[in-house]
Amino acid sequence: MIFTVFIITLFLPKQPRFRYEFEKNAVWKNKDLISPFSFAILKTNPQVNADKKNALKDILPVYHLDRGITANALEEFANEFDVKWKSKQLNEKDKGVYKSASYKLLQNIYEKGIIGLNVKHQAGGKNYDFSLLENNVAQEKNTQDVFTAESALNFFKDNFKAPNQVMGDLVANLAIDHITPNIVFDERLTQTIQDNTVNNISTTKGMVQKGELIVAKNDVIDEEIYQKLESYKATYDAQSKTIGSRALVYLGQVILVGFILAILMSFLFLFRKDIFADNRQLSLILIVTTGMLLALTWAIKMEIPSLYYIPFCVVPIIIRILFDTRLALYLHMLVILIAGFFVANSFEFVFYQVTAGMVAIFSIKNFVKRERFLVSALFILLAYLVSFIGIALLREGSFREIEWMNFIPFVFSVLLSLLAYPLIYLFERIFGITSDVALIELTNTNNKLLRELAFKAPGTFQHSLQVANLAEAAIFKIGGNSVLVRAGALYHDIGKVDNPQYFIENQNTAVSPHDKLPYEQSAQIIIQHVHKGIEILRKNQIPEAIIDFIRTHHGNTRVDYFYQSFLKNTPEKFVDENIFRYPGPIPFSKETGVLMLADSVEAASRSLKNPDAQNINDIVERIINYKLEQNQLDDCDLTLKDIETIKLIFKTMLMSIYHVRIDYQQIL
Repeated sequence: MIFTVFIITLFLPKQPRFRYEFEKNAVWKNKDLISPFSFAILKTNPQVNADKKNALKDILPVYHLDRGITANALEEFANEFDVKWKSKQLNEKDKGVYKSASYKLLQNIYEKGIIGLNVKHQAGGKNYDFSLLENNVAQEKNTQDVFTAESALNFFKDNFKAPNQVMGDLVANLAIDHITPNIVFDERLTQTIQDNTVNNISTTKGMVQKGELIVAKNDVIDEEIYQKLESYKATYDAQSKTIGSRALVYLGQVILVGFILAILMSFLFLFRKDIFADNRQLSLILIVTTGMLLALTWAIKMEIPSLYYIPFCVVPIIIRILFDTRLALYLHMLVILIAGFFVANSFEFVFYQVTAGMVAIFSIKNFVKRERFLVSALFILLAYLVSFIGIALLREGSFREIEWMNFIPFVFSVLLSLLAYPLIYLFERIFGITSDVALIELTNTNNKLLRELAFKAPGTFQHSLQVANLAEAAIFKIGGNSVLVRAGALYHDIGKVDNPQYFIENQNTAVSPHDKLPYEQSAQIIIQHVHKGIEILRKNQIPEAIIDFIRTHHGNTRVDYFYQSFLKNTPEKFVDENIFRYPGPIPFSKETGVLMLADSVEAASRSLKNPDAQNINDIVERIINYKLEQNQLDDCDLTLKDIETIKLIFKTMLMSIYHVRIDYQQIL
C-alpha cells in the first residue's frame, strides 16, 4: 500500500491546483472574486478562428515574374522561326521583317506578363487580385492586368498582320508553342506569409487589472464572465508552476491518496476479509488502481486534447468480473475521486465517469457470454451520450450550440474499454484468480478432464451432472455464484478416474472389489479419491477455487459404511476412527456447503428402491439434518432459511428426476 501511494504521487502534477469550479450560465456561489494579479482576457476558440479567417482573406496569393522563362521562350521562338520559314520555302527577303515583327510582338506580351491561373484562387470569380513579386518588390495586381495563355495567343493573332494564309498559320503555330506563363504562383512563400499572419494574431482581448472584480457572488456566469474566469484559471495554472512549494503540494497528494487507499483497505478488512488476507488479490487491486492513475498522469503530461480518451471504465469491468459488484463500484468511485483533483471541471468529470462506471458494472451483472462485452460497451456509450447531452443543454441551453465533435473522445474511450478482456485473462494467469469467463470454459463437458471422467467412470460422470444441476438450482435461489458451483460439482469427484471400479456408481456386477479387502483398506481407497482429485486438478492447472470443492465436499465426515462394518464384524479390534475419516476441511462458503449437501442427497437418492414423494422427502431431511448434527456446515454462511430453501429445491428436483407426482403440501 505504501509503495502504491509512492508510485501514484511520484508522477502526479506538482503545481498548486485552481480552487474554483464553474459552468457557463450557472450562478457563482462563491464569494466575490477579486483578481490578485493583472491578466489578459483570452478570446474564445470561435473568436480566434474568426479572426484567423478574416486575416487570411486579406492575404493575396504571391506570384513571381520569372525572367528565365521569358528569355528561353523568345530564344526558342527565334531559332524555330528560321527552321519553319525554310521548311515552308518562303521568300528569304521577307523573313527578317516578319521575324522581327512577330518577335517584338511576343516580347511585348511577355513584358506585360502571362499568368497561370489557379483554380483555388477563383472562388470569388474568374479574375482575382494577387501580389506580383519581382526583385523582392511586390505589386498588387489583378489577373485582368496581365495576359493568360489564351488571351496572349488571341492578342498575338489579332496584332500580327500576315500577307498570306501560309505565313499567318506558320507564325500563329509558333506562337502557340512558345506562349507559356511567366507569372508563376509561389505556394511556399504564400503559405509562409499566411502562417506568420495567423501566428501573429492576438489571442487576447483586453485586460483585467489587479484588484478588479472578476465576478460577484450570485452573479450569473455569462459569456463575458466565463471567458474572464477561463483566462484567470489559465494564468493561475501558468504561474502556479513557479509559485508555491512543490514539497507541500507533494505532501498534500500523499495525504489524499494515502487516505483514499486507507479507506479502501478498511472496506476490504470489514467486508471482504478474504481479499484483505490474500496478497495476490490485494496486489491485483492496487496494480489496477495505480495503472489507471498513471495513465491519467501520462495523459496530463502529454497534454492530449481530452482526458475523456482514457478508458476509466476498464477498472469497474475488470474488478466486477474478477471479484464482485460492490467492490467494483467502490474501487471505481475511489479512483475517480483521486482523478478528479487533477482534471478540469472535476464535477463534470466525476459525473461522467461515475455514471458510466455504474452502467458498466450493471451491464455485465450476468456475464455468461463473451459478446456481453460488446453489449456492455454499447450501454457505456449510451450512458456517456445521455450525460453529454444533459450537460451540454445545462451549459448552453440550446441543441444548436452542442459541439458534437467533443463527443468523439468518449467513443474512443468506449472502444479502449474493450481492452479489459485481454487484461482479465492476463490477470487470471498472473494472480491465480478465477473469473466467470474461465469457469464457463471449465464447465464445457468436452473439456479433456470431463471427457476422461465420462469415459473411465460414466456412473460418476452422471452423478456429477445431477449434483451440478441440484447445487446450481439451490445456489441460484439462495444467492451465490452459480457458475462456480456448477464447475465445482462437475469436478468434485474427478479423483475417481483412478480406480473407478471401487465406487458403486461405476460397478456393473453384483461382485464388488471391496469384498476381498479389509474394511480399513477399502475406506482408504474411497478417501483417496479426494487426494487424487486435488492432484489431478493441480497437475492440469485448474484454479484453486475448483479444488476447494474437492477438499470440502465430504468435509471431515466418516466413511460410515466401512466404519460400521468394521465395528460390527471385528468388535474385538481397536478402531482408529481417523482411518475412516475424510481429511477435510469442512465447507467454508455457501457454494461449497451447497455442493456437500447436493452430493450427499443425490448419492443417497440412488439407493431408494421406491423413490416416491415420501421417501424422497425423508431422505433429504435425514441427510441434511445429519450434516448439521455432524457440524459440517458450521463454517459456511448458510442460514436456517437458506437450508429450508435448499431442502425444498432438492425435493422438487429429485421428484422430477424420478417422475414422481409432486405433492407440495407433503414436501412442505
